[in-house]
Amino acid sequence: MNGVIALVGSGEFTPAMAGVDRALLAATGRDRPRVAIVPTASWPDGETVFKRWAAQGEAHFAALGAAPVPVLIRDRASADDPLAVAAISDADLVYLSGGKPGHLLGMLRDSTAGAALRKAHARGAVIAGCSAGAMVLGGHQLRVGGRGFLGLPVGWQDGLGLVPGLVVVPHYDAIPETLVAPLVLAAPEGALVVGIDEDTAVVGRDGAWRVQGRGRVTVWRGLRRERHRAGAAVSF
Repeated sequence: MNGVIALVGSGEFTPAMAGVDRALLAATGRDRPRVAIVPTASWPDGETVFKRWAAQGEAHFAALGAAPVPVLIRDRASADDPLAVAAISDADLVYLSGGKPGHLLGMLRDSTAGAALRKAHARGAVIAGCSAGAMVLGGHQLRVGGRGFLGLPVGWQDGLGLVPGLVVVPHYDAIPETLVAPLVLAAPEGALVVGIDEDTAVVGRDGAWRVQGRGRVTVWRGLRRERHRAGAAVSF
């Protein structure tokens, strides 16, 4: 059975998400789960930032009683490194942290590490993605220009597809909703646009999901908008 997936709007490796992360660890069914921390999306921001996210993730999950291992995938060469692939293959939980979604997708889409991620999910491992990490798990990802998260769109590309048909918009409550409307109108046919507030997650699998954290999840079904608060069930 496919494992649980967590799409997180922001707040990875912080106390705000500790409750969500404890539940994810419990979902592995392991007493001391092996957690692969993948900070790849932050690599374009420099080595210092990249290693800081890796260390923060390791400390966060160690404090929760897990056995975390940073998986330092920087580029395509390291995305095919046998040690990185083995760490993902052996993990009970794989966590993709935030940064630049285009870089993360490029490193995982056709690499050995990306294949290991899909296999881990298929055998039941929990997969969590925060911000950029959540975006790449959907079926579609917006190509953006150089002006930040909602820069000029230059088209759509396929995501990793662990949650088919979704376009994930993290940090949703930090973005004026008027800026999201053009994205909704331009979304690929049949796609759902899912906005996830900061310090909030939607967790589930096989179409059955539940909101966790302090904020809301907004689902656009065409031009019809739904709001879901913590504890609410959501279907994709």
